[in-house]
Amino acid sequence: MNRPALLQAIPLLPSLERRLAERYDVQRLPAPGPDRDAFLREHGAGYEGLVTSAAHGATAALINALPRLRVISSFGVGLDQLDLGAAAQRGIPVGYTPDVLNDCVADLAFGLLLAIGRRIPEGDRFVRAGRWSAQPPTPFPLGRQVSGAKLGIVGLGRIGRTIARRASGFDMDVRYHSRHPVEGVAWQHEPQLLELARWCDFLVVITAGGAETRHLIDATVLEALGTKGYLVNVSRGTVIDEKALVQALQEKRIGGAALDVFEREPHVPPELYTLDNVVVVPHIASATVQTREAMAQRVVDNLDAFFAGKALLSAA
Repeated sequence: MNRPALLQAIPLLPSLERRLAERYDVQRLPAPGPDRDAFLREHGAGYEGLVTSAAHGATAALINALPRLRVISSFGVGLDQLDLGAAAQRGIPVGYTPDVLNDCVADLAFGLLLAIGRRIPEGDRFVRAGRWSAQPPTPFPLGRQVSGAKLGIVGLGRIGRTIARRASGFDMDVRYHSRHPVEGVAWQHEPQLLELARWCDFLVVITAGGAETRHLIDATVLEALGTKGYLVNVSRGTVIDEKALVQALQEKRIGGAALDVFEREPHVPPELYTLDNVVVVPHIASATVQTREAMAQRVVDNLDAFFAGKALLSAA
């Protein structure tokens, strides 16, 4: 029996590549350029499935270059780089990997929140530079208590709710902003983002990316957050007006920011490297062995379900 042919758009976890190769005939897509174009013209009609990631996505041009494409399976939860409209026009289901990474992303959100509020990376640099033991001693600046603080969450989807539950362990007062109130939750909905920013001590951004949320966190929101407020972003870099954020941090018009994502990854504004009121990490919210393996398995499970004639486990 012939195995379905899959096109793999990007390098994947070795364990995922092995699992795919055990089940399917897999071919790597060449890097962008003339070789890719020639490959798609010659071989594009031979693939029934496409495996990609949230970061890489799938453009309408790529989807249209695969005339026999029947299913897309994506590694990750972001959908803003996937042309869902082009897939829907052809009735192509798109699988992704929600739920299995909720805990890890929520954990990192709180790790970043603690890191910026309690100045943990700054303290690490302080000790390593010998400033703690210097004579005369150099005082280390005070941080912001997290327990009992007010937490604002922008977006209350699966991960947002997980973050809100984490906050109960810190006795935090939680409110959230979304376009519509979420049914069945105990936390207070704030319909105005500016009001949420004015109210909270920590503003955690976990809304979806894409055109609708581009620069949702702009200069006016940062101004509302103010000098005693901290921003944490574990969603998409495009949700924040990065230029406005850099300026607010440089001028200390907000208390600080902790960022896992950036507008033009892996580019990070170099101005941030010299600032103590910012924590930056390289998009690692789901980057644990356990979660990445669970995501890999969901990629496989979505494909297996489709080719067995069943519904995808996680469909966009």
